[in-house]
Amino acid sequence: MVWYLLKLAVVLPLIVGAAWASLNFARRMEQRFGPAGGQRSVKIIETQWLGPGQRIAVLEFRGREILVSATKQGLVRLAEVPARSGAED
Repeated sequence: MVWYLLKLAVVLPLIVGAAWASLNFARRMEQRFGPAGGQRSVKIIETQWLGPGQRIAVLEFRGREILVSATKQGLVRLAEVPARSGAED
């Protein structure tokens, strides 16, 4: 029993350290090789839950706002309009 606890005390911090290191490495690689300047081409403007496993979302992509329905089966484009300017009317 003591041998088991000793192994656990040694191995558990190693596993946690390896997980932490891999997450930090992934974050650094994402920043280095991600979109230029940290800008993303798709922005989520708003989401609204409709029910279990169903929601709608407004996405902004290349100057357009796209309304999509998201379910477990996938995404469906519902509408598309030009993006609004920064100031609301």
